[in-house]
Amino acid sequence: MKALLRIFRPSRKLVFIVVGVALLGGVSGGAALLIGKDKILGLSAETMNGLSCTDVNLVTIKKQNRVWIRKYIKTEPTDGMTRVRTALRVAKAIYDAQKPDLVQVVVLDANGPTLRSDIRGRAIGADVVYIPHPDPVLESTDAKTYTARYYDGAAAANGLFFGERVDLPQDEITALSASFKEYSDCIDPIAVAATKGGEGGDKKAAKTEEAKEEGPAEGGQDAARKEEPSLTEAALAAGH
Repeated sequence: MKALLRIFRPSRKLVFIVVGVALLGGVSGGAALLIGKDKILGLSAETMNGLSCTDVNLVTIKKQNRVWIRKYIKTEPTDGMTRVRTALRVAKAIYDAQKPDLVQVVVLDANGPTLRSDIRGRAIGADVVYIPHPDPVLESTDAKTYTARYYDGAAAANGLFFGERVDLPQDEITALSASFKEYSDCIDPIAVAATKGGEGGDKKAAKTEEAKEEGPAEGGQDAARKEEPSLTEAALAAGH
């Protein structure tokens, strides 16, 4: 019996190795709790690129030989910075696909309003304006490529957001945009329905017609200029 115990007795070196691994695991776990898992293992894809989202409405405005795209999207409940990341990602995806002069992305809660007349104030969880080449668009000398703001509180059951409104500084927005691993747009439920043989075609036609009504009609640009001094001013004031 003693001979068998002597055979299976672990060496002192092996014991030290096992104890060291156990201690290292415990320290790493404690560090993850204190520092945060994302800072040790790296940010998750969701944190880096924002959430998946769904299209609510798309408006294309052509004015003064410029193209302005405003897109309303909705996401599942999340924090304000993630909503901003989502909007920035979608804005870059829209620009890459269509190359407009100005892109505005408005983020709504999943339970938020869908009619444009109701999308204003605290119904807007985040709002991003992206102007890739601001000089030809902006009439102001204070040209900004990005503007981003959000409510730092969560949305209530009716889709309205609470908390303080935060306006991000330009350098922070630029850093966020540069951190993306990829640029992807939202899911278009109308296109999905159309591919499944639903009534997506008719709904998309109605949606396109509604978008046309948002922009100035031919011959009516002078009146439109009086109501909207510039695309940028209108974008920044939309819904606020």
